[in-house]
Amino acid sequence: MAKVIVKVATPDHKKYAEEICDLIAVSAQQRGTGIALRSPEYIRLKIDEGQAIVAVSDNELVGFCYIESWSNRQYVANSGLVVKQDFRSSGIAKRIKRIAFERSQNLFPNAKIFGLTTSLPVMKINSELGYIPVTYGELTNDELFWNGCQSCVNYEILLSKNKSNCMCTAMQFDPHQSGKKRWDFVKKSKIYDRFMKMKKKRMTKKQFVL
Repeated sequence: MAKVIVKVATPDHKKYAEEICDLIAVSAQQRGTGIALRSPEYIRLKIDEGQAIVAVSDNELVGFCYIESWSNRQYVANSGLVVKQDFRSSGIAKRIKRIAFERSQNLFPNAKIFGLTTSLPVMKINSELGYIPVTYGELTNDELFWNGCQSCVNYEILLSKNKSNCMCTAMQFDPHQSGKKRWDFVKKSKIYDRFMKMKKKRMTKKQFVL
C-alpha cells in the first residue's frame, strides 16, 4: 500500500470537496446512524480557513475531518471523520483525529473540544486523546451546531428528546481539566457497547406514534 500522508488541508485539496461529501454520505448510509451531511462549498470553506484535515495517497483521497468553533469560540468540534473502506483498520482515522485535535488546540487553546459519535473505535481514539463522556447539556447550546444535525437520520429522535439525548455519545476534552480524570475505554467499552445497543433499541421504538 502506498504511503498515506495526513496533514492540514491546503487550497490544493479543494478539488476533493465533492468526493469528500460523497464519502460522508456513503459513511452515513453504511453506519445506519448519524453523521451530518455537508455541501462541497462548506468543505471548501473549511479548507480555506485552515480547519480541515485530509489524508491522501498518490493523489487519491483517503480520509477527511474538519473543525468547527461554537459559542464564541468556547467550544470546538472535530466533525465529519471519514476514511475510505479500503484504508480502514490501518490507523488512518487515529492519525486524522490526532492532527485535528492538535490543530484545534493551536487555533482555540481555551476551548472545550467535543464530539458526537456512535462509533466505538472513535470513542477509543477520543479517550486516548483525553476526552471523557459527558451529557448533552455540557455541550454547546449554539443552535447553529444543532441545526447541523438536521441531515442526520436520527434528527427526529434528537428533537423528541429536546436535544438532551440521541443515538450519539457525547465526549469532550476540557483543557482546564486535562489530566484530572480519564476514561478507561478498555475497561468501559463493553459496557458502552451494551449501553448503545439498549439505547438504540429503546429510542427506535414506535415513539413517534400517538
